[in-house]
Amino acid sequence: MIGGGQVLVGGFRQTALLAVLGVALLLANCTNPFMSAAGPESWDVRAHNQDADSLPYALVKLTPQVTDVLATNAPRLSVMFADRRPPQTITFGIGDVVSVTIFEAAAGGLFIPAEAGVRPGNFVALPNQAVDAHGNISVPYTSGIRAAGRTAVEVQQAIVDALKNRAIEPQVLVSLIEQHTSLVSVLGEVKAPARLPVSAAGDRILDEITRAGGPSSQGFDTWVMLERDGKRATVPFGALVYEPANNIYARPNDTIYVYNEPQTFVFFGATGGGPAAQVAAQGQVNFGAWRISLAEAVAKAGGLNDNLADPASVFLYRGETREVAQQLGIDVTPFEGPIIPVIYAVNFRDPAGYFIATRFEMRNKDVIYASNAPVIETSKVLTFLRLVVGTVNDPLIAAQNVLVLKNLINGTSTSGTTAVVVGP
Repeated sequence: MIGGGQVLVGGFRQTALLAVLGVALLLANCTNPFMSAAGPESWDVRAHNQDADSLPYALVKLTPQVTDVLATNAPRLSVMFADRRPPQTITFGIGDVVSVTIFEAAAGGLFIPAEAGVRPGNFVALPNQAVDAHGNISVPYTSGIRAAGRTAVEVQQAIVDALKNRAIEPQVLVSLIEQHTSLVSVLGEVKAPARLPVSAAGDRILDEITRAGGPSSQGFDTWVMLERDGKRATVPFGALVYEPANNIYARPNDTIYVYNEPQTFVFFGATGGGPAAQVAAQGQVNFGAWRISLAEAVAKAGGLNDNLADPASVFLYRGETREVAQQLGIDVTPFEGPIIPVIYAVNFRDPAGYFIATRFEMRNKDVIYASNAPVIETSKVLTFLRLVVGTVNDPLIAAQNVLVLKNLINGTSTSGTTAVVVGP
């Protein structure tokens, strides 16, 4: 009887092992949603394998040409506001307070009486006045002089033209007493937020921030937003300090908003192989500077884990504008909206990949993912196989041991074996 039992058990074991082996081979040769993983496999990213309702994306290999395009389109004030000329001459606006002084060549004219010859000068100073709602100022013996949108010299000439047929060789001096229209608003995390008058000599963005007391927080976590004529651009404060081209001239009615927001990036996958892994193996990391490169970001993440990572499969996730995506050679027609999801692939097996990574500038909220090496996935399948085989063997071994013990009790044996089977 025991012989038949052994045949039965052995046949069942062979069938079970063949089934398990088939399942293992199937798992090893296809993407398995039941195996543990930190993210998508590298071949899935490159093959664009995704669900039908998933977000489409574009895959771009990181090359020197790609870094050049991105550097040209980096968020900089010099890119958004290409006109770097100083502001034009300050003009008057409604609400500005001006003074008007009228000179005549001799006494006895329209404004200077004949007995005024003993005066030190033949002039009359009109009371200070604000440019009215119609953009005019009042000058005696005129119907009003247009001031809004004109410079002081233009207003002076307009007054002279209105009085030259009545006054004796009139000359006019117009001065701006209180400036209420040609202002720059500096708001946010500065020590003295204010609306500041624009200097006729021309002040730059850093000059205006300095006049407002300067930033109230650390510079590398400080952002500066400039709004002008309905357009906005936001740059790190360091971009103004270290790249003078971004420190453009301020213009009337500009709004400068200074705020504090730490720049961070997120990393997942097979990272954390270096000393930084003692701090965090996965998660969010602050830049700690006004800008860092991709190489520096990978280093902050602890480097690649040489026990897990595939150096040729490091991916960076970012949204790019349609204009930048087109410059990168991406076909944007399948995408909707102004932002195109882009995955940049960098190959650290290539020695030149590290040079390229130092030229690739990180941006706030970037996501880095390091994929596992293919051998790691095979190892996972083999470990799973051993677990399943062991699970299948346990009841079979127990059944065989029961048969052996039963025959020992009955005093029978087909092979002379008296030991209990404890293994396969």
